[in-house]
Amino acid sequence: MAEQQLGVLKALDVAKTQLYHFTAIVIAGMGFFTDAYDLFCVSLVTKLLGRLYYFNPLSEKPGSLPPHVAAAVNGVALCGTLAGQLFFGWLGDKLGRKKVYGITLIMMIVCSVASGLSFGSKAKGVMTTLCFFRFWLGFGIGGDYPLSATIMSEYANKKTRGAFIAAVFAMQGVGILAGGFVALAVSTIFDKNFPAPTYAVDRALSTPPQADYIWRIIVMFGALPAALTYYWRMKMPETARYTALVAKNIKQATQDMSRVLQVDIEMEERAEEIVQDPRLNYGLFSKEFAKRHGLPLLGCTSTWFLLDIAFYSQNLFQKDIFSAIGWIPKAATMNAIHEVFMIARAQTLIALCSTVPGYWFTVAFIDIMGRFAIQLMGFFMMTIFMFAIAFPYDHWIKPDNRIGFVVMYSLTFFFANFGPNATTFIVPAEIFPARLRSTCHGISAATGKAGAIVGAFGFLYAAQPQDKTKTDAGYPPGIGVKNSLIMLGVINFVGMLFTFLVPEPKGKSLEELSGETEAEK
Repeated sequence: MAEQQLGVLKALDVAKTQLYHFTAIVIAGMGFFTDAYDLFCVSLVTKLLGRLYYFNPLSEKPGSLPPHVAAAVNGVALCGTLAGQLFFGWLGDKLGRKKVYGITLIMMIVCSVASGLSFGSKAKGVMTTLCFFRFWLGFGIGGDYPLSATIMSEYANKKTRGAFIAAVFAMQGVGILAGGFVALAVSTIFDKNFPAPTYAVDRALSTPPQADYIWRIIVMFGALPAALTYYWRMKMPETARYTALVAKNIKQATQDMSRVLQVDIEMEERAEEIVQDPRLNYGLFSKEFAKRHGLPLLGCTSTWFLLDIAFYSQNLFQKDIFSAIGWIPKAATMNAIHEVFMIARAQTLIALCSTVPGYWFTVAFIDIMGRFAIQLMGFFMMTIFMFAIAFPYDHWIKPDNRIGFVVMYSLTFFFANFGPNATTFIVPAEIFPARLRSTCHGISAATGKAGAIVGAFGFLYAAQPQDKTKTDAGYPPGIGVKNSLIMLGVINFVGMLFTFLVPEPKGKSLEELSGETEAEK
């Protein structure tokens, strides 16, 4: 079998790491920074929204969002993301990466700002508009997943491609941190300027009216980094692999990359024939696709689905875990602004200690260890730590054992990010043919988001205590935190088994992985 790879793509594969690689990381990564910021910052302000719009002067506890409202505020963005991943993933293969990338960015900027500008001052109006714009914000964010990954993988060289895509994904950690820092800064400024008594001292005055600006500022800030990179995003040329293999314009691709790499690239005589080969133009629903890529696609979708169930349900336990270990005092002992500060502080600490290092460990080791080893190890360690937290759960929640609990909890997160959370994002951008790459990544990512929805909502109900008297207001009794954690451990174990369906892309060119170089049998 004669292997044919276009000269322009070979040039990209062997290119030395240079400035344009880092420019691409920053441009693609800023989208991801905004995604993470927007999706995670809402968890910092949900308690504040409850105090502002669901205040009940007769209640011993500060106002909190009713279950269906809390679910909507957290869930609409996930639903939007799922839809956006499928739609923009498909569109990215139809119109080109660059065009669609611009559309998703504008959506993210507009909806970020709009979700802070709610209409009316009544709870219903505010929550409805917040949810409406967060859905469309999610829709734009969804498009960013397949496009960021695809653009980076198509620009990267063969040797360090894994690290480059991982670096784009690691911007998610930076976004989560930024959310925490912005919330800390804003709440500190407001706390200094608008001092208020605690809820226990004065129920009405514990939430000063100015606190309404806090959540709006935090939510809208996400538009800034995205807006700053828009210009650079539009100046980037279309990826050579899209121009050559999908748009079939090899001349244009060669010119673009000669300019970017600052070298002269020769165009082969038989280049047109290689690209026009009918055997390489099978569609997504063809037998040929199923034969070549069916199992890898199943591997990518199933592992991402299982991972996100565990990953997103952990975020839910965060607030309870912080309260249980005493990082966040009882709500009644704080005023509204101070509560935002304490929640942001706790989340930022967890992110600094476990989430963020995990991402950069992946960047450092992925091209040494390979994707498969990191994913297998991550799922394995997550299974171990989940069980280690779950079985002696009653032991961990005693005040004396708090530190051990936080360490175990942080390690679970660390191995999620130095593990399947990063690899499930990277691999789908490498193993599928160029004309279906963005679509397949979108499908994998959307399956992941479906898992996130199961994790976020299924476990919101499941983690409720079995004792009716102890459940959160408005929730039916569940199976309790301990049993939920055992279930999550099992889910991680199943994820480990499905990892065996995923091929290892380390050190191979994209065309070799997708079979696009097999011009002659």
